[in-house]
Amino acid sequence: RQHNGFPKSEEPEIRRGAIEMIVFEELVYQEADRRKMTVPTATLDKAAADLRKGFASPEKYQEFLETECKGSHQLLLKKIRRSLLIEELLQTDVTGKATVSVAQARAFYDQNPANFEVPESFRIQTISIIPPAKANAEQLAKTRKRAEDVLRQAKATKNFDDFGLLAEKLSEDDYRVSMGEHKAAGRDQLPPPVLQVVLALHDGQVSDLIQLDQAYTIVRVIAHTPAGKKTFAEVKDSLRKNLEKKKLDQLRADLGKKLRKAAKVELLEGPGVG
Repeated sequence: RQHNGFPKSEEPEIRRGAIEMIVFEELVYQEADRRKMTVPTATLDKAAADLRKGFASPEKYQEFLETECKGSHQLLLKKIRRSLLIEELLQTDVTGKATVSVAQARAFYDQNPANFEVPESFRIQTISIIPPAKANAEQLAKTRKRAEDVLRQAKATKNFDDFGLLAEKLSEDDYRVSMGEHKAAGRDQLPPPVLQVVLALHDGQVSDLIQLDQAYTIVRVIAHTPAGKKTFAEVKDSLRKNLEKKKLDQLRADLGKKLRKAAKVELLEGPGVG
């Protein structure tokens, strides 16, 4: 209802995922109850107070209470207690065990060197001056003159923004809408005349005119990244985050399988169900 429905083709998968989440949380709650886990009264009261503070007004909170809890504060506390128990058990059995140390990340880095290899790439901005279709000699000459004028302005730019604003204003290729910037590309993705020029430029430098057929292009090198391997220091934080996410997902899946194995799950079809 909140999103005005979903595409029909996606509804079965969305429904299946929602049911799986409901079943998983119920099994986790039942496991917490079986372990006789408790929520201190102070923790429960604070959670309820924090929830109430999240509403724009007392009226909005009361509307929520009527809609979700039939106006019962005790039912609300019961739901909050259930959520806190689920959160605590997941913290104990999943989140708390998903931590990846720097040493573990380093071991993964050393054992999987291919994962951290970086191919050579070029990031560039361009300004292109293009003659009319089937241009005659006079039109081609005017195109050349216009390109030379733009080149003088491009050479005077100092940074990405200066060049990019000039590209937005004067360039006649499709990249003008992104300040002339191209996605990172390998050697084989650049036209040979452009590749030959950018290989001789340093980051931040602007080329002379490059003629491609009857058009002219001016290139600014944003960055030329040689092929190599990222250092552990460069990838340490993102690697730990990715490994922890993978470990957390696996621990969560293992917990779900374990709890399902010891439970009877029955899905009922009917109005409002399934």
